[in-house]
Formats: sequence, structure tokens, C-alpha cells
Amino acid sequence: MELTYSNQRGGFDPGKRYRNPEHFDKPEAGVTSVLVVGDWPYVVAAYRAAGIDVNVKEAVRVQVTDGGDQGELKELVGKLRAESGAIRMLIESAEGLIPLEHPEAGELPIRLFDALNGIHQGITGLKTERDDLAVENESLRGELASLKAEASKPADDSVEIEALKAALDAAKVNYRANASKEALQKQVAELAGS
Repeated sequence: MELTYSNQRGGFDPGKRYRNPEHFDKPEAGVTSVLVVGDWPYVVAAYRAAGIDVNVKEAVRVQVTDGGDQGELKELVGKLRAESGAIRMLIESAEGLIPLEHPEAGELPIRLFDALNGIHQGITGLKTERDDLAVENESLRGELASLKAEASKPADDSVEIEALKAALDAAKVNYRANASKEALQKQVAELAGS
């Protein structure tokens, strides 16, 4: 049996048997000759090692063209190079190497600029908010420090109250433990008047 290995998509001869060389794993039994279309060296080597006659045919190469003229092609390449340059500049802007500037043309560079500009504005807003919160934080820290300092100072009255209590204790006069400064002064005055 003759077997043809080809990855063609159409144009099959109904009298021949075909296999796709991309799916080849080992030579098939009962094959007497093989035609390999294209460059498939492992298929050729496997069948030759099995002692089977192998013919190799070069695959037909098809050149794809769109039928456009060279002027249109050069214009398209020029536009693509301009867009590529604009995108490179936007990338450098994002990396902080150059200031962010609006590109002159090209859909992709303009869309990328709009996205980067939105991100930049968002970051600027966050920085402003962060700075405002830092100022408020410092203000609150200052207030907290002054409140702590006031709380740690003994009240001016406490020294005088302690002196009044000591005078009443020395005279063995009873007083309330939570008596106000005025009440203690009154008791000391009565003591001095007697």
C-alpha cells in the first residue's frame, strides 16, 4: 500500500491514502512505499529504517499578498512606526523619565495616554489627601502631647490643699477627704480664730 504524508487541507486524490505528519508516531504496518510532502525528516527516517521506499516532495510555497501597492504599505509602516514611537514615549513617561504629554496621533497612543492621565490624576489626588492627613496627624500629635503634659503636672491647688490638710492634721481637726480647697481654708481660718 502507498501512503502519502502531507499536511495539506484540500486537493486530495481519492485513490490515495493520506496521513498528517504532525500526528506521526511510528511507521504503519503493510506500507510498501511512502510519499512525504514537505520537510518531515523524522517520518522519512522512520520509514527508511523500516526498509520502506520513501520519496520526498517539496511542499508548494504560497506567497501571501494583499494586492496593495508599495505606497500604501510604506504609509502603513510609517504610521505604525509613529504609533510605536508615541507608545515608547508614553512608557518612558510612566517610568518617570520624561513628563507625560498628549500624543499627536494614533488611536492606541491616545487611549494609553488617557489611561495614564487618569492614573496620574488619581495618584495626585491620593498624594494630596495623604499630605492633608499627615498635617492633621501632626496637629493631633501636638494636641495629645500638650494634653499629656497638662495631665502630668500637679494642679496648682494640689500643693496648697496638701498644706491645708497638713495644718488641720497637726491641730487634730477632722475634715472630709474629698473636701474642696475653700472648705479646708474655712476650717483653717476657724482654727486660727479660736
